Amino acid sequence: MAKVVVQAHERMLVYRDGVFEAMLEPGRHSLRKIWRVRRESVDLRVRQLTVSGQEIFTADGVTVRVTAVVRWQVSDPRAFVEYAEAPLDLLHVALQLAVREAVGRRELEELLRPEVRSAVSAELPEPVRTEVAGLGITVEDASIRDLALVGELRSALAETALERQRGRAALERARGEAAALRSLANSAKLLDDHPALAALRMVQAAGESGATVVLTRDGLIPPMPR
Repeated sequence: MAKVVVQAHERMLVYRDGVFEAMLEPGRHSLRKIWRVRRESVDLRVRQLTVSGQEIFTADGVTVRVTAVVRWQVSDPRAFVEYAEAPLDLLHVALQLAVREAVGRRELEELLRPEVRSAVSAELPEPVRTEVAGLGITVEDASIRDLALVGELRSALAETALERQRGRAALERARGEAAALRSLANSAKLLDDHPALAALRMVQAAGESGATVVLTRDGLIPPMPR
């Protein structure tokens, strides 16, 4: 007789002489004739599997490197143990195939947009579930974690983005200069139309700078600094 303890997050499968006998729930259990028994503990907690660095051709023939993740957990411990020798390998391949199919249908320009990558992620869980049906696995969700360009294309895209930012900065400078010129032109026209404003502005400027203003019959003489 042997005593075994099953934790809250697991189930234990008991096989006697190669034949399934029982699935033990959490708690303390006694097993008779232990030398004829094989035990398999199965973890039921949610787990994550990552497929990293998968290189895929897009629809327009560009190579991208994709990292994807899938969250899953065991829903049928007996099927998980008995159906396949390496169920996690099958889950890994299922995610690879789903990512390759979803990414390969789109062009690079599309995939660079966040909303398209979100749409690709939304497509992944269902084909993965179909591929692992019968393994005793429940696929919670799957998504694209990272998408990167490969080799020279990455440098080219970075240079393009830099030039785009430079162009935007130059455009903003030009807009600022044009606005300043328009303001000066409007001010000049206003002063030409209203000479008294020019005199007042001169007096104001003289007061701010500490210069001396001389009044004559002909009007103002330009201020002279002290």
